[in-house]
Amino acid sequence: MEGWEGLAADGRILRDALNRRYSLKVPHGYYYLVDAGYTNCEGFLTPYRGQRYHLNEWRDGRHPVSPEEFFNMKHSASRNVIERFFGLLKMRWKILWSTCCYGIDTHIDIITACCLLHNLIRKEMQYDPLEVALNDVMEQNAGQGNDEENYIDVIEPSNE
Repeated sequence: MEGWEGLAADGRILRDALNRRYSLKVPHGYYYLVDAGYTNCEGFLTPYRGQRYHLNEWRDGRHPVSPEEFFNMKHSASRNVIERFFGLLKMRWKILWSTCCYGIDTHIDIITACCLLHNLIRKEMQYDPLEVALNDVMEQNAGQGNDEENYIDVIEPSNE
C-alpha cells in the first residue's frame, strides 16, 4: 500500500484503508472475501477458523461435515476463481508484475485498461492459449501444499 514501508499486517492495512479520508467503501449488502489474516467484520467475510478450508481437502469424494466446513468450501472456491483471474491478468500484462513509478491515478487507469482489454479478448476469442497455459500450471501445482504458494514466476513471451 502506498506510504507503507516494509511489512505490515493485513488487518492493519485494511484498518488504515477504512479510516482514511477517502476510505475504502463496501456497498451495503456486498462483501469482500478475505483470508484468515483479517477480522470478520461488516463487508468482509473470513473463513471459519479451525475448519477445513482448502479445496484439495474435499477431493476424492470427501464432503463437508458441518455448515462451517460447507461455508469454507464455497469461500475457498470463490477465492480460487478470483486468484485465477489475477493470475491470468498478470500472465497477460507484464506491467502488473511489479510496482512502478506512476502515481496512484495512473495505476488505477492501467489496471482498468488491462481488465477491459482482458474482457474484450475473452469476448472475441473462442480459444485463449493463456487460459490453457494457466490451467496447465494450476494442474501441475495441485496437491503441492498451500494455495498461496502457487504463483506463476516466469511467463515466456509470445506473439499471441
